[in-house]
Amino acid sequence: MKEPYLEITFRHGRPLVAYLYLPREGNERSARTEKAAPGLLVDYAADGRPLGLEITAPGEVSPSTINDVLGNLGFSAMPEADLAPLKAA
Repeated sequence: MKEPYLEITFRHGRPLVAYLYLPREGNERSARTEKAAPGLLVDYAADGRPLGLEITAPGEVSPSTINDVLGNLGFSAMPEADLAPLKAA
């Protein structure tokens, strides 16, 4: 996968969690997870590369917080339109 993409899981019509997949090779799996901000976790591969962001509170994590974490990880900011489903959720 070459581009990040956002996936939101709903339960009973409400957002339960979301996951922002970051570029990765093949079927890489998370080797460890660290808290990046309230409601936001980062999954890392065994070699330390970030694989994705777990958004445990989709309606409460702001796009600016997500973009701050992405910047700290060395990724470009996501366009606000790409993160808009979090607020719509």
